[in-house]
Amino acid sequence: MAKAYNAGSIQVLEGLDAVRMRPGMYIGSTGSRGLHHMLWEIVDNAIDEAMAGYASQVDVVLHEDGSASVRDNGRGLPVDIHPTMGIPGVELIYTRLHAGGKFDNENYAYSGGLHGVGGSVVNALSRWMTVDVFHDFRHYRIGFESAVSEETGKIVSGRVAEKLKVLGNTTDRGSLIRFMPDDRVFETVNFNGETVARRLRELAYLNKGLTITFEDERVKKPAAFEETDAEDQLNAAEGSDTAERSAKQHGGKQVFCFAGGISDYVCYLNAEKTPIHESPIYLEGTREGVIFRFAIQYTDSYTENVFSYVNNIPTGEGGSHETGFKAAYTKVMNDFARRLGGLKEKDNNLGGEDFREGMTAVMIAMVKNPQFEGQTKGRLGNTEVRPVVEAIVTQQLTAYFEDLKNQELCQQLVEKAVRAAKVREAARKARDNARTQKALEATPLVGKLASCTGRKPELNELFIVEGDSAGGSAKQGRDRRFQAILPLRGKPLNVEKKRLDQVLGNEEFRSLITALGTNIEGSFTLSSLKYHKVIILSDADQDGAHIRAILLTFFYRYMKELITSGHVYIGMPPLYKVQRGNKVQYAYDDNELRKLTKGQTKGYQLQRYKGLGEMNPEQLWATTMDPAQRKLVRVTIEDAAQAERLVTILMGDKVDPRREYINQYTNFDREDSFTAIADSMEEGRRKA
Repeated sequence: MAKAYNAGSIQVLEGLDAVRMRPGMYIGSTGSRGLHHMLWEIVDNAIDEAMAGYASQVDVVLHEDGSASVRDNGRGLPVDIHPTMGIPGVELIYTRLHAGGKFDNENYAYSGGLHGVGGSVVNALSRWMTVDVFHDFRHYRIGFESAVSEETGKIVSGRVAEKLKVLGNTTDRGSLIRFMPDDRVFETVNFNGETVARRLRELAYLNKGLTITFEDERVKKPAAFEETDAEDQLNAAEGSDTAERSAKQHGGKQVFCFAGGISDYVCYLNAEKTPIHESPIYLEGTREGVIFRFAIQYTDSYTENVFSYVNNIPTGEGGSHETGFKAAYTKVMNDFARRLGGLKEKDNNLGGEDFREGMTAVMIAMVKNPQFEGQTKGRLGNTEVRPVVEAIVTQQLTAYFEDLKNQELCQQLVEKAVRAAKVREAARKARDNARTQKALEATPLVGKLASCTGRKPELNELFIVEGDSAGGSAKQGRDRRFQAILPLRGKPLNVEKKRLDQVLGNEEFRSLITALGTNIEGSFTLSSLKYHKVIILSDADQDGAHIRAILLTFFYRYMKELITSGHVYIGMPPLYKVQRGNKVQYAYDDNELRKLTKGQTKGYQLQRYKGLGEMNPEQLWATTMDPAQRKLVRVTIEDAAQAERLVTILMGDKVDPRREYINQYTNFDREDSFTAIADSMEEGRRKA
């Protein structure tokens, strides 16, 4: 019998209860990303005080008990009684959704965060929260908790546990928010210190001159550590000739402050590359209420790296501000190419990708009422911003290159773009030739692709397998209805520092491009993808890790949307087979092996797989290819700037940065130190 649907079926969620029922609507997920999003919301509020000109320092601490705190030296949250609600302003902010001072432009001209939702959402998803306010020479405190109601037996979200009171007098000013994420909501409540430090460093670059400190109390300080305050650390960092030295670490505390702002950021991103001009191009302008700043530095690499932000929020998917920048930059550079003789009257204009080859750019737009597409704010949707940014970039860049002292650089960039256009045209012709049936027949797929019979791309999987031996086992063990196998012969080309025509000249990558059906770079078409799961399946050793790195670098450089759309995976073959009589178990790493054999010295047979080729088809299916049992790691890009640096460090041609990375992340005390090195590099790639 169907249940009646009437007015009594309508559920009304009081206060903050809606947040706990559907947390993903507000913070994206209840996993690690959502946990850190909680911290970003509180940090964003503190940064907003700084952007408004009221704060000069923000302090973030991860406490030993698992809580986190954020303090600023701004105006302090309002503690007076709200005229209509009858409760203190600070209580209203943290117990009511859509209560805040950011709905007009009087208190904050530019701001990030969830606009009146962030603080209350964090409160709703925390076990407890305390807010200290330092205002008008008094120290106030209010406390909140999410606890079980004695009346209903249900959790009441973010209720007042300690009413606002005065604790004493003080000369301090600002606000301090400390919260304990609720382990009844989140899959993990363990903040990642490296993730937090990277985001705070990024914010310091984006807010020139702002001091941000970070301390992780969970990390033990050295025995000889002597407490040094932030001012001493900044004094020690003054006069540094590189952006990296401007962030000084002492014991468990890090201090980030960058006088050069996004110019320092560009230098930081290019630290492991070879720039063709030392000082970045930095320009800014204001028009119709939009502030736009951008910094550019070119290197001798063949790829472009553009990182954009709106009100300090990363816009990894671009948007109207990034589109406006690229359009204006291309137009201005084509004009100068003709002025300087790089292009003749009969020549066509160069494409934007030609002028952006080797470019690293960071741009930030300050917009009063930003409209972001999607809850994660990945793309700016304000159409009115594009023409404003175009006007700012056109005016500022034209004036910059008309200056005689900058015309030599302009000439260099034009010549670089002309060379890039020639290479790109040659690559285009190669792609066009590859599309013909005759060319495809003349260039068979390496290892002979074993395609699947299924015709639904969303169900199909492509395994990129190392070597003919493993490829043979995979072909026999697969489910041919939806699994295709592409074996590669030897290690593919490391595409870092290689031109596009060199990449297309590599037989393995031509085969991969043909198999996927998407084409690459400027011609990439995701809708043409033939397999929605692209699985890298290589041996669980150093060589296998290297092949994974090479393939991931190729996808990152030439098919990045394949990664950002969630189509790239890493297969996880086992390292060991443990057999007791007829019972067979597999261990995927040394830790799992120790667990399987704990307390036993005999009574089992142990086999260590040196490669996938040692497995028969049945074993390969059972351990690595069977969707019901296998382990896959989806490759994601959580931090675009960090991903760019890691790819450059691990796959670039500079040895010293790679050696430093290995020294930092490898435990050489482990007996299997070579495996440890491979593990550390693999961990770095997964973070990328």
